[in-house]
Amino acid sequence: MKKETSSATYADATRAIISGRSSFSHHGVVNTPVYHASTILHPNVESFEKRHDSKTGGRRKVIYGLLGTPTSFDLEEAIANLEGGYDALLTPSGLAAINIALLAFLRPGDHVLVADSVYAWTRSFSDQMLADLGVEVQYYNPLVGADIASLIRPKTRVIFLESPGSYTFEVQDIPAITKVAREHQVTTILDNTWATPLFFKSFEHGVDVSVHAATKYLSGHSDVMMGAIVCNEASWEAVHRTHKLFGQCVGPDDAYATLRSVRTLPTRLRAHQEQGIALATWLEGRDEIAEVLHPALPSHPGHEIWQRDFLGASGLFSIILKPQPRQAVLDMVNNLELFGIGASWGGYESLLIPVYPQKHRSAVPWNSSGQLLRIHAGLESLDDLIVDLEAGLDRLST
Repeated sequence: MKKETSSATYADATRAIISGRSSFSHHGVVNTPVYHASTILHPNVESFEKRHDSKTGGRRKVIYGLLGTPTSFDLEEAIANLEGGYDALLTPSGLAAINIALLAFLRPGDHVLVADSVYAWTRSFSDQMLADLGVEVQYYNPLVGADIASLIRPKTRVIFLESPGSYTFEVQDIPAITKVAREHQVTTILDNTWATPLFFKSFEHGVDVSVHAATKYLSGHSDVMMGAIVCNEASWEAVHRTHKLFGQCVGPDDAYATLRSVRTLPTRLRAHQEQGIALATWLEGRDEIAEVLHPALPSHPGHEIWQRDFLGASGLFSIILKPQPRQAVLDMVNNLELFGIGASWGGYESLLIPVYPQKHRSAVPWNSSGQLLRIHAGLESLDDLIVDLEAGLDRLST
């Protein structure tokens, strides 16, 4: 029988195609089939009684539907391979991935440092659940870099990063922070959803755990809820144990859809990158715009770090309008034809929403006087998107 191809030496575009492929275990079928399963039958009592033995069958062994099937295992393998991690686990949402990763390393009395620019629901979980569990949460300036050493205490167990930051797109100096964390034996967790495993290689930059909202670019079609946790070898056991105890799993149809979408991730992401940079560049030339927050633009304060550490940019960025009456901003957004009003991103459709970072800051207040708008550049015609935005911006001055 023909052997499966090893992906170890190939470029990312090739790895996205061949990673997590077990065709010859499924009669040559190109895409791993959908396994709907709860009960798994064993050939004999001896096999049944040894089903949890990690010494037999490797890390991916089909023993019960909750604990994974070939469909979910192949997706985990593909995601881990693309990011360069030891292994990966799937969760029902990106928030679940964040929560499981944090709970794997934090106990009552511990101290966690969280970037002030994180996803709003990460902050809610930290302020409510972690606080209720007796974990002290401290928010830090995302631009602190190596100076984060001054914030580390004897009970600091985790530094949580997100780069670029949600809404405001601060680019963190991740290698500097992870170096300090290693010196103090502190675990680092990065929300890497924006860059995906293709555009930021977390483990090459010293990160211990990388979390993703696979709902976004990994699934890519606005119809799947899913998260992924990718670990280095040192962090794997703690995350795997916590994930298992919380009974986390994903539906097989969602795993199948996401695995199929991963095959086109490099092509899709390049297209989103081109659209995003083109829109951001065009917006910089508009009089109505005070600032464009896109890390790939030379005007962005974090551009040099982005250029040093990242391999590309996705299609998500923000703009700050010059001060306008609220009703004028609403008229602009509500009457756009091609930009939907929706909270997610990473699909093929363009989105534009007003966001309010001042509600989610404590370490570094957000003081902009103009409205912040977050844009996701979809895959529609660039010319059509510009015409739509031009009409919207023209409405601001009428």
